[in-house]
Amino acid sequence: MTSIGTGYDLSASTYSPDGRIFQVEYANKAVENSGTAIGLRVKDGVVLAVEKLIHSKLLVPGANRRIQTVDKHIGMASAGLLADGRKISQLARDAGAQTRKQWREPLTVKALSDSVSWNAQTYTLYSSVRPFGVSTIFGGVDKSGPSLYIVEPSGVCLGYHGAAVGKGRQLAKTELEKLKLLELSMREAVMEAARIIYLVHDDNKEKEFELEMTWVGVESNNLHLPVPDDLLEEAKRKAKETLETFE
Repeated sequence: MTSIGTGYDLSASTYSPDGRIFQVEYANKAVENSGTAIGLRVKDGVVLAVEKLIHSKLLVPGANRRIQTVDKHIGMASAGLLADGRKISQLARDAGAQTRKQWREPLTVKALSDSVSWNAQTYTLYSSVRPFGVSTIFGGVDKSGPSLYIVEPSGVCLGYHGAAVGKGRQLAKTELEKLKLLELSMREAVMEAARIIYLVHDDNKEKEFELEMTWVGVESNNLHLPVPDDLLEEAKRKAKETLETFE
């Protein structure tokens, strides 16, 4: 039994006869059309990196960031619709602020990811709204140590050692699986993250991109901060040299 063209894709609240929710699948397609975002959970922290595709030379470098800080100790990287990513970041910040106000302590990465995933899942239940067209990687350090989670448009929330979303996710996952992540330091993870982003972008050479990278852990005093410029430039240089050796 086919569901294509029979109207089951008009509402997120309607199942097709074969058990699919097409609006959620379309939201996942919006994620796949975006630049790649990855997260590495290593022994002393978390590193987030994003391949931000540049659609116009008139854009100001550093603007329209896809990695954002949602709490002092937690960052998020998104792939998909930029505006939806900003909405997700606002939901996450509200959850973190509410916990600090009510309990006088920071929210754990898992609790924050769960809170956002509940909101995302709610947007798949009603015909008056649409699912978020964004997959989000949350990374941070809390009382349980470094943590990394993905929240998908369906509302699914899963924890990872290494995570990838966006256009180049399959190749990025393959490269992440080759790494011994729990043995890497944050500085080593920065080098690997840059290499992976440049590698997945190699399949999309016609478009320029900007590498965004942040970290949280021992190197940043457990605060979510941008990777220092000198280290980022070194990582870019080594990533380019690695690519050239394979060409």
